[in-house]
Amino acid sequence: MSSIKTIYDHIRQNNIKTIFLVCLFPLLFIGTIYLFMYILMDTPAEAIEITLGVSVPTIIICLIWMLISWAFGDSMILNVAGAHEISPDDTSYREIYRSVENVALAAGLPTPRIYIIEDSSLNAFATGRSPRDASIALTRGLINKLDALELSGVIAHEMAHIGNRDIRLDMLIITGLGVTIFTADLLLRSAMYGNRSSHSDENKNDAIIWVIWLAFAAFNFIIAPLLQMAISRNREYAADATGALITRNPHALASALRKISGNSGLKRIKQMKTMSAICIAPATSTRAFSDSLMATHPPIQKRIERLESMTIK
Repeated sequence: MSSIKTIYDHIRQNNIKTIFLVCLFPLLFIGTIYLFMYILMDTPAEAIEITLGVSVPTIIICLIWMLISWAFGDSMILNVAGAHEISPDDTSYREIYRSVENVALAAGLPTPRIYIIEDSSLNAFATGRSPRDASIALTRGLINKLDALELSGVIAHEMAHIGNRDIRLDMLIITGLGVTIFTADLLLRSAMYGNRSSHSDENKNDAIIWVIWLAFAAFNFIIAPLLQMAISRNREYAADATGALITRNPHALASALRKISGNSGLKRIKQMKTMSAICIAPATSTRAFSDSLMATHPPIQKRIERLESMTIK
């Protein structure tokens, strides 16, 4: 007879998988560039030289841009979502503040700033550089349609993302992909509008640029989305498990997810898949079969089933 997995088992397994997948990102990026250059170049040494010449500057630019995003990313995300901060002195939000404070206390984390998104949909996300300066955003629909226990479950899920440092992970992935996509666009423009000389050396350089662009395209649109999907799905499962542990009530979060599943689309970020990934449920539509395969969230029904099967020791 197989033993029932506890919340602690889910957290440990998801974190191990996520660490493994994150380590694959730079390795697969370098490996993709090398594979394409190995096919084109005459010797492996030439392929290695060009791979390092492309990969190292790209990774350095990623790190620099990540530092810029680290300083201003949370404000930009909240602004794009149309979120406004609520004051603890506002009596109309007293219950919301009390719920967030209680969950933060149970999680052993500082109370985050609280934002409201004036949208009738049911969704939420957390952002910030660290638990000390974190923010939680809740939609108006979520506040109006969930009961107190369900809302606490959603808040605990977002507090889990904060406590698990998922926000740092999201910023790393989003920033890294942004730089590689931008670099690929520059390479494409260079290949299309660059020097069109008939000289053999110039032709070879053009061929190298085209092959590097193909490597970037393969990484950006095939490899990276698959890894991002796997990482995000693992993180959602881990946040569900951790949130249930904080409230000691996995069924309340399962009930909240059941309600959220019917109306999670956020108007302000409906076309922004990178931001949709940080929400508790997809904020973009996933009608197409290919979109479902690349979805950053696991199916809500599976999340509900996992929560309802959990036991707390």
